[in-house]
Amino acid sequence: MPNNLIINQKIRNFDKKIEVDGDKSLSIRWILLSSLASAKSTAQNLLLSEDVMAAINTIRKLGIKVIIKDKTCAVYGRGLEGYRYKKNLTLNAQNSGTLGRLILGLLINTPHPIKLIGDKSLSKRDFKRITDPLTRFGAIFKLTNNKNLPLRVLGSKKLKPIYYEEKKGSAQCKSAVIFGGLRTDGSTLIKAKKSRNHTELFLNHLKLPIKTIRKKNYDLISVNKMKKINFINYKIPSDISSSAFFIVLTALSEKSKLIIKNVNTNPSRTGIITILKKMGVKINLKNKKTYKGEENSDIHVTSSKNLNSINCPVKLNSGAIDEFLIIFLVAARAKGVSYFKDLGELNQKESPRLEWGARILREIGIKTIVTKNSIKIFGNPNIKVNKKIIIKNYLKDHRVFMTSVIAALTFGGHWKIYDKDSIKTSFPNFLKIVNNLK
Repeated sequence: MPNNLIINQKIRNFDKKIEVDGDKSLSIRWILLSSLASAKSTAQNLLLSEDVMAAINTIRKLGIKVIIKDKTCAVYGRGLEGYRYKKNLTLNAQNSGTLGRLILGLLINTPHPIKLIGDKSLSKRDFKRITDPLTRFGAIFKLTNNKNLPLRVLGSKKLKPIYYEEKKGSAQCKSAVIFGGLRTDGSTLIKAKKSRNHTELFLNHLKLPIKTIRKKNYDLISVNKMKKINFINYKIPSDISSSAFFIVLTALSEKSKLIIKNVNTNPSRTGIITILKKMGVKINLKNKKTYKGEENSDIHVTSSKNLNSINCPVKLNSGAIDEFLIIFLVAARAKGVSYFKDLGELNQKESPRLEWGARILREIGIKTIVTKNSIKIFGNPNIKVNKKIIIKNYLKDHRVFMTSVIAALTFGGHWKIYDKDSIKTSFPNFLKIVNNLK
């Protein structure tokens, strides 16, 4: 089977209801925390992507039993000190930055050195931003080139609490330090730029020792040592980052309607909805409910003809950091010039996404001006693509692949998109759902 996708036709109009795969952030956090629980935990609708399977394989290597059967996953936790493993253990985070960074917070008391590796893409990403604060707890890290994977960690039994300022708006950095604080006697204090708060909500639901004071531009988070985690039974809601591709597909298609069922609409993740509404996309959240501390909703979208450009407020960046590639496609169809700034964090992802976003837009004939952390997009409401376009050599970044598919289906042209297996990282059912809409 060729590992590329050919698209030569735009998608026809549709009126459908769909469900997308489980939320990746919640799936990985559930696995890591369940591995420390004092009893069996179960999850339904767990995302069975490569990133999540890497998390499962990681806790298995740490001595935790995991059974997957009929879309239900059971993790047999052995308590806070229940990890059992041989010396010279190697853990493979593969492509998952969430796993690779968060697991380090839980390993700062490891009595034996552990090596952490990842794939080619993850090995290029900055891990010093994680190891620097975790070192202050007392753990020891040795990184490749003082920055990258592979790395080695040796924990300490004499951990001390820290004060940490997270200034990048990175939920992964914040969460790793929170996990470190849960391992440490005394009170760890974090002053964090606004970012996703899945970790804080999850820990609050579990009644673990964490408190958050929300200020206008930052959060103050205090964390104390955890004493016990009870079992965690969870039905994982659908992932808004995966839903984003179908929101934009609908908005840019003609005479189409879509309902996406039971999506996690945590306010720290709905930046894309706020941004697209400002640009004229017709989106409504219905059937709202709170489950395990998280807000879930059905997302209703209809085709949107008159799209506006946007000078995107920086305060919305962290809540849409994984969705900007697909947002850029809406800006391409909008009337006027859209401006997105302070997006250097995009280049800390699986590929330099800011560069790839601009490259895809240039391929379809949209003028862009790009700096190391900003992009101006000169929209064209009448854009039509007739040429051949090839997308390859993008470090197998799943979001580059899926954005290219949506561009091909909505703008037209003759596309050959390589590395379609990249979707296994986060959204294995992506193409199946696309085909069901045709």
